[in-house]
Amino acid sequence: MAFPNDFVWGAAAASYQIEGATREDGKGPSVWDMFVKKPNAIWRGHDGEVACDHYHCYAEDVQLMKSIGLQAYRLSLCWPRILPDGTGAVNEKGLSFYDRLIDELLAAGIEPFVTLFHWDYPLALYRRGGWLNRDSADWFAAYTEIVVRRLGDRVKNWMTLNEPQCFVLLGHQTAVHAPGDKLELSEVLGMTHHALLAHGKGVQAIRATSPGPCRVGFAPVAQVMIPATESPADIAAARQRMFSVDRDNHWQNALWTEPVLKAEYSAELIAAYGEHFPRVPTDDLRIIAEPLDFFGTNIYFGEVVRAGEDGRPEVVPPHLGFPISAFNWPITPEALYWGPKFLHERYKLPILITENGTSCRDWVMADGKVHDPARIDFITRYLRSFHRAVEEGVPALGYMHWSIMDNFEWAEGYRERFGMIHVDYTTQKRTLKDSAHFYAKVIATNGAHLLG
Repeated sequence: MAFPNDFVWGAAAASYQIEGATREDGKGPSVWDMFVKKPNAIWRGHDGEVACDHYHCYAEDVQLMKSIGLQAYRLSLCWPRILPDGTGAVNEKGLSFYDRLIDELLAAGIEPFVTLFHWDYPLALYRRGGWLNRDSADWFAAYTEIVVRRLGDRVKNWMTLNEPQCFVLLGHQTAVHAPGDKLELSEVLGMTHHALLAHGKGVQAIRATSPGPCRVGFAPVAQVMIPATESPADIAAARQRMFSVDRDNHWQNALWTEPVLKAEYSAELIAAYGEHFPRVPTDDLRIIAEPLDFFGTNIYFGEVVRAGEDGRPEVVPPHLGFPISAFNWPITPEALYWGPKFLHERYKLPILITENGTSCRDWVMADGKVHDPARIDFITRYLRSFHRAVEEGVPALGYMHWSIMDNFEWAEGYRERFGMIHVDYTTQKRTLKDSAHFYAKVIATNGAHLLG
């Protein structure tokens, strides 16, 4: 049996990673435009000024998506391209770009799934306190309203924030990402709350502004736990660890997904952080937990857990020589079974895999083609795991492969290649990799090609 008939096959990318044109047509600077100028911040001093030049090549890119058979494309909007100062005057040329892109997608039979924020925060708002400022939630809501009013007649699927764990923690605690700050824990937790509040106010703005029916979701990183065996004890241990409080793990689901889906910061969580945890106005959690239509989640790998002698969860260290990607991430296909299973079990929402993919060392070979068998194997094994979850009753909206094309991989610059389409950054020539042709067959058979 293949995937459900209404399952959506897609791929994803993000504005700063592919668009380029960072100073064209009235676009304002983002924190990433600032950060890439910092010495040694990005591998080999790379930046996103040209990237894949998608701003100028979008029509060609959409035709390539169509040739693969994509049914959906998950894109993000560049906030300062639309509002150069983050608030106030709208940049018509910037908004018109997304108008044209949405129309091009629809003309190609590709459904746009739009993420409102994928990390390119307006520099002007950062200078006003950024996510430290509680007003950031209102700034985001106002931006959302402008976008939905313009695009909502054609866009029916929305996501508020992509991986808030990353832009808060990597951007403001470890300084690995833009804006490159190292703040105190109390400030980071205050930011976390403001980002979640922005999500909630964004959901309200979408619902209030959309001219017709729409679906709204969220796209955090899921911290996935994989039971070491399928014994009841190990499964219970993995489930417990996936949602439990861990004072030393600021990426934890207890901090990022529980408030959104359960409308609470648990007493255990607040106690664990103690004086560092912000005082939260009573109404905030009601706003943060605005009802969602689906749970979008980015899953690349998981952590293996077993029940210890006392029954408590115990992390199992990776075995010697365990498989890793070019990015040094572990290859754990089971994450796409246990992650959706545990998330649906707890939150009762349909699951959309908003990102899943792998970085490989790809290049155009002597025959003019790009052979990436490791990526094909990755897609096959992860999607077989996801299919198992679907067969066992997990409602699944679809799968968005990361990424449609090679792009600017944040602090790693252009070293990592996640795409199904190879990009020569010197000539901007696109070449479909073997994985793109493979994925086309997966889509054409609704996944049956994986399961034969």
